[in-house]
Order: sequence, then C-alpha cells, then structure tokens
Amino acid sequence: MNTKKIRWFRVSAGLCMLSLLVGAGSAPGYTYTLPDTDQSLCYDSLNTISFPYAGEPFYGQDAQYNSEAPDYTNNGDGTVSDLNTGLMWQQGLDQKMTWDDAVAGASICTIGGYTDWRLPSVKELYSLILFSGTDPSGPSPSNPVPFIDIEYFEFEYGDTLSGERLIDAQYWSSTVYQGLTMVGDSTAFGVNFADGRIKGYPRDVVGQPGRDFQMTSFVRYVRGNGYAENQFSDNGDGTITDLATGLMWQQSDDSTGRNWQEALEYAETLTLAGETDWRLPNVHELQSIVDYTRSLQETDSPSIDPMFSCSEITDEGGTLNYGFYWTGTTHANANLNQTGQFAAYVTFGEALGWMMTPDSTYTLRDVHGAGAQRSDPKTGDPDDYPYGHGPQGDVVRIYNLVRCVRNADGTGISEESESAAASIEISGSNPFSNSISLNCILPIAEHITLNVFDSSGRIAETLVNRTLSEGIHSFCWNPSGSNFKAGIYFCRLSTTSGNSVVKVVYSN
Repeated sequence: MNTKKIRWFRVSAGLCMLSLLVGAGSAPGYTYTLPDTDQSLCYDSLNTISFPYAGEPFYGQDAQYNSEAPDYTNNGDGTVSDLNTGLMWQQGLDQKMTWDDAVAGASICTIGGYTDWRLPSVKELYSLILFSGTDPSGPSPSNPVPFIDIEYFEFEYGDTLSGERLIDAQYWSSTVYQGLTMVGDSTAFGVNFADGRIKGYPRDVVGQPGRDFQMTSFVRYVRGNGYAENQFSDNGDGTITDLATGLMWQQSDDSTGRNWQEALEYAETLTLAGETDWRLPNVHELQSIVDYTRSLQETDSPSIDPMFSCSEITDEGGTLNYGFYWTGTTHANANLNQTGQFAAYVTFGEALGWMMTPDSTYTLRDVHGAGAQRSDPKTGDPDDYPYGHGPQGDVVRIYNLVRCVRNADGTGISEESESAAASIEISGSNPFSNSISLNCILPIAEHITLNVFDSSGRIAETLVNRTLSEGIHSFCWNPSGSNFKAGIYFCRLSTTSGNSVVKVVYSN
C-alpha cells in the first residue's frame, strides 16, 4: 500500500465514524468515514506529471486532495479490521462460487471465532478498492498492481492456465441490481480488484442450452454495521449535505458534458452557495451517493436520492437515459505507454455497451447496471469509438457530466500546498486518558483559532484565539478536569492560510 503521510485531510468535525475500536454504532446519528483512494500520482491526459499548481492545467485531481489514508490491522486470526470504516474483513479467499452459494456461505462462516459474517454490500466492498492499482487490461501489461492492499488481504489474478483472463478476479457483493442486464439477466454487483471496476454479474445460469454459463466469483465476508448509510439534508441553496460523511454536494449538474481537463477546471472555479472550495470528487466520494435501490428500469429515475437532480440525456440508442459523471481519479493502466489515458466515472443511468450478436452485428445493452464504476478516455472524439471500448463494448462518451463536492466544514487543502499553510499535529498518545498535546505549525505570523469539536459538530472548547508568531506552538487540551464524556473529538486549526483538522479519542 502507498502510505501517504496525511497531514492535511478532509474530515468534517463531528462527522467521522466511530470505529469498532471505540464503540462503533453505539451513538445516535451514526456516521462513517470514506477512506482515501490511495492515489498519490498526478496525471495529464496520457501520463504522470509533476503536481500542477492552482490555475495550471489538470490542477485539482485526486492525488492533490488527501482524506483518511487506508488504515488496517491484521488481527492474527484470519481477519483484518479497517480502522476507517469500522468493518472487519475475512483476510483470505474462498474459492470462486455462485452468488447463491456466496450468500448462503456467510451463515456457516466462523473465521476468527465469529458467527455474524455476511456478504458485503457493494459500497462496503468498494471501500477496499485502492487506485494505486494499475489495470492490466490491454495487450502488454507491465507488472500490474492489484487494486487492494495485498499486505493485508490475500489476492489472486485470474487463472490464465485454465482459460481465465488475468482480470477475472471479481468479488460478489450482496447488492442486487434493480433492473436486468445483457439479455434479461438477473444481476448482482461485484467489485473487480484486478482491473479496478464495479459492474453487474449474472446471478443465475445464462445462455442457450449447451452454451449456458454460471458466473462464479471470489468471496470476502464482512462483519460490522453502519457503513454507507447516507443522511442527506437539503440546504435550500442548491447544495445537499450528507451528514454521514460531512460532504456537501452540488444539487444539480449544469447539463454540460466536459472532457476530464475541462471537468477539473470547472470544479476548481465553481462558486456556489457562496463557497469557492469546490472540487471534482474522487471515485470513493462519488460512489458514496449512488442509491442502489433506484434505477431507470425499476423506478424510472437515476440511481441517486430524489433530492438530487440529474440531467436527462439521449443515449447512443436514441432513448432517454442519465449520464456518466467524472471523478478526479485516474484509472491507471499497466501498459508501458499512456498509463494515465483513462479516468474513472460513476454511472447514474444505465451502463451501456455494444455487444456483438451471433450474426456479427452490434446491439446496445445495459451491460453493467446503473451504479457501475467504469472509465473513459480523458480526451478525444467519441466518434472514434463507434462500438465502445473493452470486452463488453462500454460506450465511450468522453464529454461526461460533473457533480462537484466540498467539505461541509470548509477543511481540505491541496497536497502541494502543505508547505505554505499552517498545520496541526498530535504530540503523544492517541487515544489518550488525561490530556493531549497539539502542535500548531505556522509558516508565517497570523491569527489562529484552535477549537475542539464534539462528535455532534458543536464547539466543545476554544483553546486559542489570538495572533501568534511564525514557528511551532504547543497547546494542551485536558478534558479530564471538565465534564467531558469519552469519545471522538476534532481539533481544528483555523488560519488565514488554511484549515487543518486532527481527530482525537478521549478514553476517560
């Protein structure tokens, strides 16, 4: 795993999930943490580049905005705990099995001595995907990297000796598509940790007699609850806040298709609801607002909460549909040339593809299901891809829609700006029982405010509110002498040059 040091990270005060280690799910208004995608490289439309500055082309992409770094613990009993999501995972792999067997197998799983295992939802499963991986699809992959942390989790590529493709490393989720794919297939979503995508897979036997096929996939069971439950609030100003994640969303897209560079520029220059710190969401963030209970086929709507508005499009077959939405995450390829040609998008309408029929003609089908995550070329002419891209002929649009995001509490800073803005760091143990020291690092003399927020987002105490000189200033917070309850708190340093937040755990 790429262990980026996280000094600046996007976390909303009071909107961070209580993990299993600190009593997950025990508090009202249970919230959750979106792990970072682990993408640390910047790209232009083809390859890696040095980090661009504000106003330069390709500024504002995934690697320039940090969030909670992937953080796991090997429990030594065949399980791995995710310290961000609070979920506990099966470390190893079961052999590939059908979806029905995968669902049924959870009830007899006793790994680590636990008996409450279950098949994860697609959002839970997707929380493990890392975009430090490289997609081996294509003619000459060079040392591909899986889209999962193989330091903690067992992983296998497809068995090419038995006729599988290298990318046949799909994992079942429990999330059933509210619609049909291909030629009327009942479908469940899965995550592919070999090529870094979400798609729907047939749950039952498909194909004509004598040529029928039963899909089998890997299984990784999970335990723990509460992850990926949105709590949307309409702010009445063209924005929606998810109180579960602390992310504020653009309520409506502007109906304009853009290539990836244009999408980045639009997000970085957007002013909405009086705020200017909008950005193109990373792929974990955008996938977090998919509503997998909704679909064009089943509910005649996009796969998103009705509080949001999605522009209608006319798709490649001439019918009403809903679009693909760009993320700031590059979908890197393992080929030697043009490793950064594609960026990830999330579908809120049907994930269409051109499939060849037995008479060698092409037909347009919903091949992956609404809520799939795929990738498009960042630039070019869609007409150059008349029958799509990849083995299922994914339609190529290039000019996709944009839904911008920001942190509701105003935190978040570009990684390249670390040296120019103030920061806050913890000194000593965390969790702590009596007091904790906080170092405020100021590159210039300026007025600062250092507040402590409780888990509901209210200011619990103001530690500092004055002008300080350049340098490192240490402050101590001692909740043990007051009537503070044990739990999660957030220490936020606010300055004219930026904001920084650290999470602390008071164990009383």
